[in-house]
Amino acid sequence: MSSPLLEVKELTINFGGLIAVNRLDMKVNTGEAIGLIGPNGAGKTSAFNLISGVYKPTHGQVTFNGENITGLPPYIINRKGIGRTFQVVKPFGSMTVLENVMVGGFVHTSKRSQAREIAMQVIEQVDLKRKINSLAKSLTLADRKRLEVAKALATQPKILLLDEVLAGLNPTEIEESVKMIKNINSSGISILMIEHVLQATMAICNHIVVLDYGKKIAEGTPQEVTSNPEVIKAYLGDDYEAVNN
Repeated sequence: MSSPLLEVKELTINFGGLIAVNRLDMKVNTGEAIGLIGPNGAGKTSAFNLISGVYKPTHGQVTFNGENITGLPPYIINRKGIGRTFQVVKPFGSMTVLENVMVGGFVHTSKRSQAREIAMQVIEQVDLKRKINSLAKSLTLADRKRLEVAKALATQPKILLLDEVLAGLNPTEIEESVKMIKNINSSGISILMIEHVLQATMAICNHIVVLDYGKKIAEGTPQEVTSNPEVIKAYLGDDYEAVNN
Protein backbone atom coordinates (compact mmCIF):
# COMPACT_ATOMS: atom_id res chain seq x y z
CA MET A 1 0.00 0.00 0.00
CA SER A 2 1.37 3.42 -0.96
CA SER A 3 2.08 5.98 1.76
CA PRO A 4 -0.26 8.99 2.22
CA LEU A 5 0.46 12.17 0.29
CA LEU A 6 0.15 14.19 3.51
CA GLU A 7 0.38 12.84 7.04
CA VAL A 8 0.50 14.60 10.39
CA LYS A 9 1.42 12.70 13.55
CA GLU A 10 0.83 13.98 17.09
CA LEU A 11 0.82 17.54 15.71
CA THR A 12 0.69 19.98 18.63
CA ILE A 13 1.10 23.70 19.20
CA ASN A 14 0.90 25.64 22.45
CA PHE A 15 0.27 29.37 22.68
CA GLY A 16 1.30 30.08 26.26
CA GLY A 17 -1.05 27.94 28.33
CA LEU A 18 -3.44 27.30 25.42
CA ILE A 19 -3.09 24.09 23.42
CA ALA A 20 -4.52 25.13 20.04
CA VAL A 21 -3.82 21.79 18.33
CA ASN A 22 -3.45 18.72 20.56
CA ARG A 23 -1.69 15.58 19.19
CA LEU A 24 -3.52 15.61 15.88
CA ASP A 25 -3.16 12.52 13.67
CA MET A 26 -4.50 12.87 10.15
CA LYS A 27 -3.67 11.78 6.61
CA VAL A 28 -4.69 12.65 3.07
CA ASN A 29 -4.10 10.24 0.20
CA THR A 30 -3.47 11.26 -3.39
CA GLY A 31 -6.73 12.33 -5.05
CA GLU A 32 -8.74 12.42 -1.80
CA ALA A 33 -10.95 15.24 -0.57
CA ILE A 34 -10.93 15.52 3.23
CA GLY A 35 -13.03 17.88 5.33
CA LEU A 36 -11.76 19.38 8.58
CA ILE A 37 -14.68 20.61 10.67
CA GLY A 38 -15.36 21.80 14.19
CA PRO A 39 -16.68 24.80 16.13
CA ASN A 40 -14.97 28.19 16.07
CA GLY A 41 -11.71 28.03 18.01
CA ALA A 42 -11.37 24.26 17.52
CA GLY A 43 -7.86 24.61 16.03
CA LYS A 44 -8.64 24.09 12.35
CA THR A 45 -6.80 27.12 10.94
CA SER A 46 -3.95 26.54 13.42
CA ALA A 47 -3.60 23.03 11.93
CA PHE A 48 -3.43 24.58 8.43
CA ASN A 49 -0.78 27.03 9.68
CA LEU A 50 1.30 24.13 11.03
CA ILE A 51 1.01 22.13 7.81
CA SER A 52 1.85 25.12 5.58
CA GLY A 53 4.76 26.34 7.71
CA VAL A 54 3.22 29.54 9.11
CA TYR A 55 3.67 28.05 12.61
CA LYS A 56 6.32 25.65 13.88
CA PRO A 57 4.85 22.86 16.00
CA THR A 58 5.59 22.43 19.68
CA HIS A 59 5.51 18.68 19.08
CA GLY A 60 4.77 16.26 16.24
CA GLN A 61 5.60 15.82 12.58
CA VAL A 62 4.30 16.77 9.13
CA THR A 63 5.23 14.41 6.28
CA PHE A 64 4.50 15.32 2.66
CA ASN A 65 5.21 13.06 -0.30
CA GLY A 66 7.35 10.86 1.97
CA GLU A 67 9.47 13.79 3.22
CA ASN A 68 9.55 15.31 6.70
CA ILE A 69 8.66 18.98 6.13
CA THR A 70 8.05 19.90 9.79
CA GLY A 71 8.93 23.53 10.48
CA LEU A 72 10.12 24.39 6.96
CA PRO A 73 9.38 27.96 5.77
CA PRO A 74 6.05 28.46 3.96
CA TYR A 75 7.64 29.31 0.59
CA ILE A 76 9.59 26.02 0.55
CA ILE A 77 6.54 24.00 1.60
CA ASN A 78 4.55 25.72 -1.16
CA ARG A 79 7.20 24.86 -3.77
CA LYS A 80 7.06 21.23 -2.68
CA GLY A 81 3.38 21.11 -3.60
CA ILE A 82 1.17 22.39 -0.75
CA GLY A 83 -1.04 25.31 -1.80
CA ARG A 84 -3.45 27.10 0.50
CA THR A 85 -6.06 29.82 0.68
CA PHE A 86 -6.67 32.11 3.62
CA GLN A 87 -9.91 32.73 5.47
CA VAL A 88 -9.67 36.50 4.93
CA VAL A 89 -9.04 37.05 1.23
CA LYS A 90 -6.48 39.76 0.48
CA PRO A 91 -5.90 40.09 -3.25
CA PHE A 92 -3.61 42.74 -4.71
CA GLY A 93 -6.46 45.20 -5.18
CA SER A 94 -4.87 47.53 -7.74
CA MET A 95 -3.72 44.62 -9.93
CA THR A 96 -5.88 42.75 -12.45
CA VAL A 97 -7.14 39.21 -11.97
CA LEU A 98 -4.53 38.00 -14.46
CA GLU A 99 -1.69 39.80 -12.66
CA ASN A 100 -2.81 38.43 -9.28
CA VAL A 101 -2.78 34.84 -10.55
CA MET A 102 0.54 35.32 -12.34
CA VAL A 103 2.14 36.00 -8.95
CA GLY A 104 1.44 32.36 -8.06
CA GLY A 105 2.78 31.26 -11.43
CA PHE A 106 6.20 32.75 -10.64
CA VAL A 107 6.71 30.13 -7.90
CA HIS A 108 8.02 27.67 -10.49
CA THR A 109 9.29 29.96 -13.25
CA SER A 110 11.05 33.29 -13.67
CA LYS A 111 9.67 33.77 -17.20
CA ARG A 112 6.73 36.13 -17.52
CA SER A 113 5.39 34.24 -20.55
CA GLN A 114 5.28 30.94 -18.64
CA ALA A 115 3.70 32.57 -15.56
CA ARG A 116 1.06 34.09 -17.83
CA GLU A 117 0.37 30.72 -19.47
CA ILE A 118 -0.07 29.05 -16.07
CA ALA A 119 -2.35 31.89 -14.94
CA MET A 120 -4.51 31.69 -18.07
CA GLN A 121 -5.11 27.96 -17.55
CA VAL A 122 -6.00 28.45 -13.89
CA ILE A 123 -8.33 31.39 -14.60
CA GLU A 124 -10.21 29.18 -17.04
CA GLN A 125 -10.37 26.41 -14.41
CA VAL A 126 -12.00 28.67 -11.79
CA ASP A 127 -14.32 30.37 -14.33
CA LEU A 128 -12.89 33.89 -14.00
CA LYS A 129 -12.05 34.44 -17.68
CA ARG A 130 -14.79 37.07 -17.97
CA LYS A 131 -13.02 39.11 -15.27
CA ILE A 132 -9.44 38.55 -16.43
CA ASN A 133 -8.69 42.27 -16.90
CA SER A 134 -10.77 43.52 -13.95
CA LEU A 135 -9.02 45.01 -10.95
CA ALA A 136 -9.20 42.67 -7.98
CA LYS A 137 -10.68 45.39 -5.76
CA SER A 138 -13.72 45.60 -8.08
CA LEU A 139 -14.67 41.92 -7.70
CA THR A 140 -17.64 40.58 -5.77
CA LEU A 141 -16.93 38.45 -2.69
CA ALA A 142 -17.67 35.27 -4.67
CA ASP A 143 -15.16 36.23 -7.36
CA ARG A 144 -12.55 37.31 -4.78
CA LYS A 145 -12.89 33.83 -3.26
CA ARG A 146 -12.38 32.28 -6.71
CA LEU A 147 -9.35 34.50 -7.20
CA GLU A 148 -7.94 33.30 -3.88
CA VAL A 149 -8.28 29.70 -5.09
CA ALA A 150 -6.74 30.64 -8.46
CA LYS A 151 -3.68 32.22 -6.81
CA ALA A 152 -3.09 29.01 -4.86
CA LEU A 153 -3.69 26.80 -7.91
CA ALA A 154 -1.16 28.79 -9.93
CA THR A 155 1.57 27.49 -7.59
CA GLN A 156 0.76 24.05 -9.09
CA PRO A 157 0.02 22.20 -5.83
CA LYS A 158 -0.40 18.47 -5.32
CA ILE A 159 -2.71 19.26 -2.41
CA LEU A 160 -4.84 22.35 -1.87
CA LEU A 161 -5.75 23.56 1.63
CA LEU A 162 -9.00 25.52 1.44
CA ASP A 163 -9.85 27.67 4.47
CA GLU A 164 -13.57 28.57 4.41
CA VAL A 165 -13.75 29.47 0.72
CA LEU A 166 -17.56 29.23 0.85
CA ALA A 167 -18.06 31.57 3.84
CA GLY A 168 -20.33 34.52 3.09
CA LEU A 169 -21.61 33.17 -0.23
CA ASN A 170 -25.27 32.80 -1.16
CA PRO A 171 -26.74 29.35 -2.00
CA THR A 172 -26.25 29.75 -5.78
CA GLU A 173 -22.63 30.87 -5.32
CA ILE A 174 -22.01 27.96 -2.94
CA GLU A 175 -23.40 25.50 -5.48
CA GLU A 176 -21.15 26.92 -8.22
CA SER A 177 -18.11 26.86 -5.92
CA VAL A 178 -18.79 23.23 -4.93
CA LYS A 179 -18.70 22.30 -8.63
CA MET A 180 -15.41 24.20 -9.01
CA ILE A 181 -13.80 22.40 -6.04
CA LYS A 182 -15.03 19.01 -7.29
CA ASN A 183 -13.50 19.74 -10.70
CA ILE A 184 -10.18 20.71 -9.09
CA ASN A 185 -10.23 17.47 -7.10
CA SER A 186 -11.13 15.37 -10.15
CA SER A 187 -8.16 16.90 -12.00
CA GLY A 188 -5.90 15.01 -9.57
CA ILE A 189 -5.31 17.62 -6.86
CA SER A 190 -6.01 16.43 -3.32
CA ILE A 191 -8.22 18.67 -1.19
CA LEU A 192 -8.12 19.38 2.55
CA MET A 193 -10.83 21.87 3.40
CA ILE A 194 -12.10 23.75 6.45
CA GLU A 195 -15.73 24.62 6.04
CA HIS A 196 -18.77 25.49 8.17
CA VAL A 197 -21.22 24.91 5.30
CA LEU A 198 -21.69 21.28 6.21
CA GLN A 199 -23.85 20.23 3.26
CA ALA A 200 -21.18 21.50 0.88
CA THR A 201 -18.45 19.67 2.80
CA MET A 202 -20.45 16.45 2.58
CA ALA A 203 -20.98 16.95 -1.15
CA ILE A 204 -17.24 17.34 -1.79
CA CYS A 205 -15.47 15.19 0.81
CA ASN A 206 -15.29 11.42 1.15
CA HIS A 207 -13.82 11.62 4.66
CA ILE A 208 -14.32 14.09 7.53
CA VAL A 209 -12.11 14.85 10.54
CA VAL A 210 -13.71 16.67 13.49
CA LEU A 211 -11.77 18.86 15.93
CA ASP A 212 -12.94 20.24 19.26
CA TYR A 213 -10.67 22.23 21.59
CA GLY A 214 -7.70 21.23 19.43
CA LYS A 215 -8.32 17.48 19.67
CA LYS A 216 -9.67 15.10 17.08
CA ILE A 217 -12.94 13.76 18.47
CA ALA A 218 -14.16 11.81 15.43
CA GLU A 219 -13.46 10.91 11.83
CA GLY A 220 -15.12 8.88 9.11
CA THR A 221 -17.51 9.23 6.21
CA PRO A 222 -19.82 12.26 6.22
CA GLN A 223 -22.70 9.99 7.26
CA GLU A 224 -20.72 8.43 10.13
CA VAL A 225 -19.56 11.80 11.43
CA THR A 226 -22.93 13.56 11.29
CA SER A 227 -24.59 10.70 13.19
CA ASN A 228 -21.88 10.61 15.88
CA PRO A 229 -23.43 11.79 19.20
CA GLU A 230 -20.16 13.40 20.34
CA VAL A 231 -19.95 15.43 17.12
CA ILE A 232 -23.59 16.48 17.36
CA LYS A 233 -23.03 17.65 20.92
CA ALA A 234 -19.75 19.48 20.23
CA TYR A 235 -20.43 21.01 16.85
CA LEU A 236 -23.70 20.39 15.07
CA GLY A 237 -25.85 21.10 18.10
CA ASP A 238 -29.42 20.35 19.07
CA ASP A 239 -30.85 22.27 16.10
CA TYR A 240 -29.21 19.88 13.63
CA GLU A 241 -30.42 16.86 15.61
CA ALA A 242 -33.97 18.22 15.70
CA VAL A 243 -34.04 18.94 11.97
CA ASN A 244 -32.74 15.49 11.10
CA ASN A 245 -35.08 13.50 13.38
